[in-house]
Amino acid sequence: MWRRIVLAVIGRLKTGSIEFVEGDRVTSIGEPGAEPAARVTVDSPRAWRRMVRGSTGMAEGYINREWDTDDLVALGTVAGLNLGQLDRLRRRFRFVLWPFQKLGPLMPRTTRRRGRKQIAAHYDLGNDLFSLFLDESMNYSSAVYRGGDDETLEEAQITKMDQIAEQLDLSPETHLLEIGTGWGGLSIHLARRSGCRITTTTISKEQAALARERIEQADLTDRIEVVEIDYRDLTGRYDRLVSIEMIEAVGWRDFPTYFAKCSELLKEDGSMLLQAITIDDDAYELEKASRSFISRYIFPGGCLPSIREIRRCLDQVTDMTIAWSDEIRLDYARTLAEWRRRFNSVTDRLESFGYDDRFRRMWVLYLSLAEAGFRSGRNSDFQMLLAKPQSPSLIQLAGKAPAGTSSGISPK
Repeated sequence: MWRRIVLAVIGRLKTGSIEFVEGDRVTSIGEPGAEPAARVTVDSPRAWRRMVRGSTGMAEGYINREWDTDDLVALGTVAGLNLGQLDRLRRRFRFVLWPFQKLGPLMPRTTRRRGRKQIAAHYDLGNDLFSLFLDESMNYSSAVYRGGDDETLEEAQITKMDQIAEQLDLSPETHLLEIGTGWGGLSIHLARRSGCRITTTTISKEQAALARERIEQADLTDRIEVVEIDYRDLTGRYDRLVSIEMIEAVGWRDFPTYFAKCSELLKEDGSMLLQAITIDDDAYELEKASRSFISRYIFPGGCLPSIREIRRCLDQVTDMTIAWSDEIRLDYARTLAEWRRRFNSVTDRLESFGYDDRFRRMWVLYLSLAEAGFRSGRNSDFQMLLAKPQSPSLIQLAGKAPAGTSSGISPK
């Protein structure tokens, strides 16, 4: 029964192909030879029942070695390219799938206490883990590649941070608020580059501790202050604001709260640089009402906004305008591919940190599916300059996009 349901849901691929191998039984989905192509080996009949639960069940089957594949990225890309059709089929089979899936209205809101717990579940896994695959600056967000095929991750992350500095037009007189400290890499770079004063906040204890240590080593304690305050409790008015891939942890119910607070924290002539991972507009409503593998096992409580939702929030709860944007979707796919390569090259060290084979497979799956999401276009990543009404940047910075950038988002 479960096998029939799974094959019925994915049985009419429009792009790519998947070959399922179960002992001597081979089932091909899609046109023969169609690319991208993936081969899935089913080692346990339990895998089919898990797959009915969507990405969560599929991931659990992979982590438990109930199925395997020769190319996780290709498999994820096939799925991403066909998800528009699969979404329609998911609605068609919702009477069967409903008991196996969590619905958005039943998901708890991200309270301050729950937010700290959710952030700790990922970012407090241990700084040593992230240092295995991130660049030297410890940037855990998409790089911006502008230097060709031989450009390193380290160089691309510097390009990303320089682009942020240019768009925010920072100076020694600027007081910048950063929502989402990470491990302090961006703040250190911006303070060194422009001399600006920075207040940066995180609710991850592990990140705060290492960020303070790195800031002290950089001799920048007079320019950068790390605070551990939920963004909803921040006060004051700032010249500029930057928030890099933090919005995904906010929760869909609180997207308006997040944007309203950012607008409130900016002076009337201020501007904000937002870097956000987004999901396709048509998929947003369905995705926010389900619990995926990544939102359950990797980023608990997370939800990706769509561009339409970002626009809605800006229109309804702020006076900010999108003055400039740069889509860096394929940059993120390349960033994730490099993270995955580095992660796979040091798997022998994971055990010494206390991480077992199931953890390793879970993270390889996460990095692979995330890359596939960007390659297929299901997900994207944008840098956006959001300007207050009296901001000189509203006009001046709109024309500062570096050569090679692609906007794709017009001002509201």
